[in-house]
Parts: sequence; C-alpha cells; structure tokens
Amino acid sequence: MPTIKDVARMAGVGTGTASRVVRGKGSVSPDKLERVKQAIDALGYRPSHTARSLLYGSSRMIGVYIPMLAGTFYTAILKIIDAELRAAGLHMMIGFGTGKGEPRKEAIEGVSLLIERGCDGVIVLTSPLQEEDLALFGERRKRLVALNYAFESIPEQCFTVDHVLGGRLAARALLEQGHRAIAVLAGPWTVQDNVERIEGFMCELESAGIDTGAMWVTEHDFSSSAGWSAAHELLASGTHFTALFCANDEMALGAISCFYEAGIHVPRDVSVVGYDDAPSAAYAAPPLTSVRIPWREMTASGVAELLNLCDGGRRPVVRSFPVSVTMRASLAKPGAGVGRPANVRKRRQPA
Repeated sequence: MPTIKDVARMAGVGTGTASRVVRGKGSVSPDKLERVKQAIDALGYRPSHTARSLLYGSSRMIGVYIPMLAGTFYTAILKIIDAELRAAGLHMMIGFGTGKGEPRKEAIEGVSLLIERGCDGVIVLTSPLQEEDLALFGERRKRLVALNYAFESIPEQCFTVDHVLGGRLAARALLEQGHRAIAVLAGPWTVQDNVERIEGFMCELESAGIDTGAMWVTEHDFSSSAGWSAAHELLASGTHFTALFCANDEMALGAISCFYEAGIHVPRDVSVVGYDDAPSAAYAAPPLTSVRIPWREMTASGVAELLNLCDGGRRPVVRSFPVSVTMRASLAKPGAGVGRPANVRKRRQPA
C-alpha cells in the first residue's frame, strides 16, 4: 500500500508539500501540484474521502438511499447502480432505513447523511420523502435523482413508470383468462406507487362490472414472509377466490409457498400474478406471471442523468419506460378455486 512518503519521493517534493496537496491546505506551486497528482495516480495512492474531495473537487462517490435493506428487490437494483458507477470510475455509498422508525424521517436523515459524507450526488429509491422535504437539502437537491418516484419540482431528475397502468394490465391479464373471484394482497398504503398500482387494478375490475368493495384485500409489507402470512390469512378466512394479485413479486412468491404447503396447486386451483417482474419471478415454481417494470433501463438512465448533473456530461438518457405483463405458468383459466363463495370479506380501505 503506497504511502504519502512514496508519493513525495516519486513527485520529487518534500513530504510536507505532498501532504499539503492531499489536504488541500497551504500554498503549492502549480508545477509541484501537478507532479503530486500524477504520482498519486501512478502509485494508486488512496487518500481519505475528504482529502480526495479536496484534491480532485469530487469524492467519486454516489450515495444511494433505499427504504430498507431486506429482500431481493433492492439488491438487484443496487447491482445495476454499482455496475453503472464502476463503469464511470465511481463508487457507491448506501444509506437505508431500519423499517422501525417513521419512513419519512428516516429518509430525510439518510439522504442528509449521504450528503454530509461528501457524496457527489444521491439516488433515492421509492422515496417516502415529500415535495417540501427537498428544500432541506439546499443546493444539493440539484444533484438528487429519484427512481420509482416523481417530484413536481424536479421532474427531469425523476425516473418512474405509470403504475396505474401497471395495475390495470394486471387486472386485464386475469380478466382475459376469465377470473372474477379475485383476492388482492397490497403493499403498505403509505407507499405511493403501491397505492397507484392497486388503484389501477381496482378501476379495471370495476370497469368489468366486478364489485371491488366485496373483494378480499389486505395490506402487508413487501416481504416474502408477509406474502406467506397473508396467503395463510386468506385461506383461513374461507373466502372463495380463483386468483390472487400481489403488489410485488416477493409477496407473490411467499403466497405460492403457502399454497404449496396447504396442498393448493398453482395454477390448477388458484392463479397468482405478481408485480415488478424481478429476476426471481422466472425461477419460481411455477414461474410467476408478473407486471414487467423495466428496472434496468430506468435505473441506468437515472444514473446517467445524475452523472450528467455532476460533471456536465451529455450521456444519453431515456425518460419513457413501457409497462407490460410477462406471461408465465402461474396464470391459467379458473379452476374450482378455493373457499366458499358465500364467505367473503369486505375490502380494507387505506387509512
């Protein structure tokens, strides 16, 4: 591991001069400044992030805030971000909520910490932040990009999809197969994109003449364990259903696991449709039909926009992302279904 003494020796300057360059304090002639910088690059010397920021005017770090560090969904997106940043010679610093505090407060604190640590810019995923919270970040909000969320004040820095349409497409896929006895496993009502996809789903069913007020609908977090628990609750309720729509793939996979343990075959007895079309959806048993959100394309464009904001570059950025349904074996025409038709449960309304 090269030291500051090695840098000074290669640059032909004293250790104090090399140290002043790295710390950004004290006077150094332009010639010596350039020689020290060249020596740092040649030796691969790695000063602290603070010193690096002073030396190059950039930390070469991009902060990423996610609501929670759990499950496989955020892992896949973080891998995309990391690959894009490494290709540009940058690295990633992650901040995340605990899931135990108030989500909005955790997001404000998390983004603020990433900014304080010197990140050149910040990417926020599925943010619980509100429009007025952006003012708390001052000028640094000009280097903030939102994925899967839209702020009215910074529309060019937001990359998301039409989740209402995504919900409608999920409902159409079920209706086209002939399903009308449908149960719904929603995510948290505090998450805007979840509200939008459920809204679109219900509107499409209502257009088909289905009484959505009489449907079994429950709210859980987006985890596989929550999907398993909700499916167990659904079976215990005695509600008659031939299909289950889940607001994300992880919950859908948990529900399928519960059905398997209960001896219920998917899709012979019950069809299941997920949302996101995460990588794991194709490897479920059976493979999961899911609303496809183009996460890779959306994430790559969000990263490109942020890097353009940071360095004034002109990387190509896409702003419109199509939503579709990936048809797989978990969806089929209705079988006998599960439960007794007379035993239904009223829909839970969001708080």
